[in-house]
Amino acid sequence: MAPESQRPGASWWVPEHLSPGLLDSGIQGCKGCELYADATQGVAGEGPLGAAVMLVGEQPGDQEDKQGRPFVGPAGKLLARALEEAGLEPEAVYRTNAVKHFRWERRASNRLHKTPGRAHVTACGPWLVAEVDMVRPKGVVTLGATAGGAIYGPGFRVGATRGKRLEWPDSVAGRSTDWTPKWVLATAHPSSVLRSRDRDADFAALVEDLRLAAELARE
Repeated sequence: MAPESQRPGASWWVPEHLSPGLLDSGIQGCKGCELYADATQGVAGEGPLGAAVMLVGEQPGDQEDKQGRPFVGPAGKLLARALEEAGLEPEAVYRTNAVKHFRWERRASNRLHKTPGRAHVTACGPWLVAEVDMVRPKGVVTLGATAGGAIYGPGFRVGATRGKRLEWPDSVAGRSTDWTPKWVLATAHPSSVLRSRDRDADFAALVEDLRLAAELARE
């Protein structure tokens, strides 16, 4: 793993003028940390500009890395079902990840997910700031601890904040956004629901959190 001094962060690759095409091109060229070297491609966010709700996950998974789109694997399919049950049209929300390249380790012939480190989240912070400024969402839903930590820092805990309307912070990874979302909600990542021993209960809890986001989006 490259030492901290060799991780310049994404700032140099973030375009001055923001658009989905320019942002995607910048992410494809980004070498802000070492994760780009083992990934198939960078995965930018996807969804309409002006979306009322932005969903922020952890990082692309195996299928996302191969297809170049966020939330297209098993967790993404579960998320789409939860959004529909909560009254949110999946294609009407903006979906992205705190880290834009897939971090993985080899087990036999499989590429297994490996949680990104704090340095990776910090390096990718400028991309999240750029997406918030470009999309200008009314609110943000963080999916899991890594996504919440990308916005609020490493001390963030989903359990302590879940179901509470949070304020957008003054800065994200040391950078201020030009656009300020009106609220943030924390919930579990859909992949944790897939791994759960009580999947039905945890899926229902995810839907309930997303239902609150839908209510706030309509205010």
